[in-house]
Amino acid sequence: MQVGIVGLPKSGKTTIFNALTKGKAEVATYSSTALAPNIGIAKVADSRLQALERIFHPKKITPAEIKYADIAGASKEFGKGEGMAGQFLNYLSNADALLEVIRVFEGEKTPHIEGSVDPKRDVAILDLELAFSDLTIIERRLQRLETTLKGAKPSERELLRREQALLQKIKAELEKGIPIRQQALSEGEIKRLSSYQFLTAKPRLIILNLGENQLPQASSLEAETASLYPHSDSEIAAMCGKLEMELVQLNDAEAKEFRNALGLAEPALDRVIRLSYKLLGVISFFTTVSAELKVWTIPKGTTALKAAGKIHSDIERGFIRAEVIDFHDLERCGSLAEARKRGLLRLEGKNYTVQDGDVITFLFNI
Repeated sequence: MQVGIVGLPKSGKTTIFNALTKGKAEVATYSSTALAPNIGIAKVADSRLQALERIFHPKKITPAEIKYADIAGASKEFGKGEGMAGQFLNYLSNADALLEVIRVFEGEKTPHIEGSVDPKRDVAILDLELAFSDLTIIERRLQRLETTLKGAKPSERELLRREQALLQKIKAELEKGIPIRQQALSEGEIKRLSSYQFLTAKPRLIILNLGENQLPQASSLEAETASLYPHSDSEIAAMCGKLEMELVQLNDAEAKEFRNALGLAEPALDRVIRLSYKLLGVISFFTTVSAELKVWTIPKGTTALKAAGKIHSDIERGFIRAEVIDFHDLERCGSLAEARKRGLLRLEGKNYTVQDGDVITFLFNI
C-alpha cells in the first residue's frame, strides 16, 4: 500500500511524514532545490502477530507495510491554481490514497502562506489543485482522441467514442467542483478510468496538524471538520505532528509514558494506518511458510485464488485448495493440530472469500 502526502507549503507535511515513518527527513520551509521525494516505510502493528508467534515459533516475522511518499519541495505556485506537475504528480498518481496535511497550528516563525490559519480554506485550495491536475490530463486526452477519431477504423471508433463520452462526463462534474470519487459512476466506468490514476478519484485522509496547546480540542476539531466532509471517501484525524515526531524517536516504554501523561490514547501512526485501511477497504491474512510468519494485505472481497496470486503467480496458476482457519479459532486451540482435531481447519476452494484474520496454507501444483 502506498500513501501520498500532500499539503500547502509550511503545513508541516514533512513533520507528519517523520512521525509516521520514524524518519529523520529535514524539516524546512520551501526550497526550490528540494525536489527529491522523501520515501519512508511504516510497519503495521498487529497484535495478532504476537499470538501467532507463540503458536508457530517462526524464525522470521514479516508485518504488513505502508509506503509514504512526501515531496519536500512543492512548487511556490502550489496552491495558486497551477495544479501538480512533474515528479510530484507522478508519486501522487501512483498512490493508493492521499494524506492531506492541513495546518491548524499557529506560529509566527513560520507564517501561513495565505496570511492566516484557515483549515476549511486550505482544504478547498487542495481540492482545487487536485481537480486542476485531473482536468489537465482529461483535456489533453480529449484532444488526442479527437485527432485519433479522424483516422480511426470503423471498428475502433465505438470504443474511442465511449472513452470520449466518459471523459467529457467526468470533466463536466469536475468543473462543478465534484471530485471523481463522489461522481455517480458504474463499476465498469470506474474500471475504465483506473489506468488514468486521477487524483480526485483516490480516497483521502485529512490530517489536522495541531499545535501541542490545541490537543485538548482535538476531538471537537475532528468532529467539526468531519461535518464538512461527510462522504465515506474521506476520513479525518487530528494530531500534533511536531510532538508525534519527537515521540517516535523514543523507545516504546518512554513514548507510552509521555502519551499517557498527555491523555493520548494511541500512537498517531496506529490511528492513521487504521483509518487508511478503512478508507481503502483492505484486510489482512496470514501465512506460515518456510519458517516465516507473514501478513498480506488485500481488498475486502478477494477470493482465495486471487489471494494466492498476491503471494506468487505460480500459486494462483496451480491452485488446488486452501487450508483456512480463523485467527480467533486458532488462538483458542493453541495449535493447528488441535484445530484440525476440533474440525476448525477448513478446506476451501478458489471462490472462497478471504476474511480478515484468516490463517491460510495454499496447496498448489505446477
